[in-house]
Amino acid sequence: MTKTSFSPTGRWVLAASILGSSMAFIDGSVVSVALPVLQEDFGTTAASAQWIVEAYQLFLASLVLVGGSLADRFGRRKVFSIGTFAFAGASLACGLAPNTLTLIAARAAQGIGGALLVPSSLALLGAAFTPGERGRAVGSWAALTGIAGAIGPALGGWLVQAVSWRAVFLVNLPIAAVVLWIALRKISESRNPAGGPLDLAGAGLATFGFGAIVYGLIEGPALGWTNPRGWGSIALGLAGLGALAAVEHRTRHPMVPLRLFRNRTFTSANLLTFFLYGALAATFFFIPFVLIQARGYTPAQAGAAILPLVLIIAALSRPAGAVADRFGPRLPLTVGPLVSGAGFLLLGFLPPSGSYAATMLPALSVLGLGMAITVAPLTATVLNGVPSKDQGAASGISNAVARVAGLLAVAAFGILAASSFNRALDRGLDTARVSAQTRRLMAPERAKLGAAKPPAGASAAEAEAVREAVKTALNGAFRVVSIGCAGLALLSAASAAIGVSSAKPARAREK
Repeated sequence: MTKTSFSPTGRWVLAASILGSSMAFIDGSVVSVALPVLQEDFGTTAASAQWIVEAYQLFLASLVLVGGSLADRFGRRKVFSIGTFAFAGASLACGLAPNTLTLIAARAAQGIGGALLVPSSLALLGAAFTPGERGRAVGSWAALTGIAGAIGPALGGWLVQAVSWRAVFLVNLPIAAVVLWIALRKISESRNPAGGPLDLAGAGLATFGFGAIVYGLIEGPALGWTNPRGWGSIALGLAGLGALAAVEHRTRHPMVPLRLFRNRTFTSANLLTFFLYGALAATFFFIPFVLIQARGYTPAQAGAAILPLVLIIAALSRPAGAVADRFGPRLPLTVGPLVSGAGFLLLGFLPPSGSYAATMLPALSVLGLGMAITVAPLTATVLNGVPSKDQGAASGISNAVARVAGLLAVAAFGILAASSFNRALDRGLDTARVSAQTRRLMAPERAKLGAAKPPAGASAAEAEAVREAVKTALNGAFRVVSIGCAGLALLSAASAAIGVSSAKPARAREK
């Protein structure tokens, strides 16, 4: 075998891992583009649209660390295959869902499948390649899954527009069939017989805690904050997370080894991850709604609009990693979030009209530049902050932190967006002097945010005034969200400036 090639078995493992992981990664980004059309089709509220995203993220974030342990203990090929099959079955259920509730349940099942699929795909790579090959194999996996993630929103937008939002989920079925064929015919089983027991208590408490908090944040505004179902759910969730910390501290084989957080750089890097990736997730959730419902983009155009950001990250992440090697991680991890914060602010203060090149493109490019400066040094800092024996756990924790951040941010910023939208809509209706009756009939539509429609009995002039007020209110809500995201980016920069070491990596110092 030459230096640049892998064995036939290694190539099959790499192909299955890339295709399987890509399904989960694409699904995490592509659904956002479909949400505005899906909301229109089902006539659902903004809160229900949030649940379509959050149900998936909740189970993926809570169970992804356990998924890796299951693969090591019961067989990496077996867990990978089960995860792929579960993900495909849930995708079919999503594509055939007759209503919002069924779709949310199917998305939760997708999250469980993804939690088995993603970590076991990397475990397969670790088992199939020698230490000398492993770096190139993981690099190939990261590059190709990154490309898949980049084309995901554009592909999803095209499928939504050309076929249906259901095609976004059904496209997973032929990919899963190929992955299962490779896994069952071309990959041998491997496991780690020395692996410790599963931390099922930790997984259960994490799912309960985050699920209760998200429920309270999403449903609280509609229920009213005096209703114990809202604030009580958040209190129960916080208690669940407190119990999780106690369990993880006492168990011999924790899902989240809390001792790693004694390292200041590791803790600060994860705080940076939490704030910055939360801001990014909230922005990506709301952008398709603004583009489609307020700016008149087609789903295909909305999906393609995000491509420059992802391409900039892909193109500049490697040079950013070299900068961190030369000057130490603190500088890029402080500057990167600050540049990202500028990108969030630019998104928040877009002019109400104008071409994509003059409005969205500069803002997304600045945001992409900031993320590119941050991503590679951040990953390296997380891994360099712990002993080599803990790098697998550290990587898993960082990944879970990013997903939990997105889970909570989408829920929390939903409250902010809804409140801002309603205030702006009231101002718009006042300015247009819409009649009291039309405003009263508009009340049930408010929960749909940008999908709100004029009441059937409104005159043509009032209907147009309502549509314009809804668009303006949605733009205003996105402005508030973007400013909040810029604030999170500042907290990310502060986390790095205060807590991340400025020392160069050992290898860089030796040169």
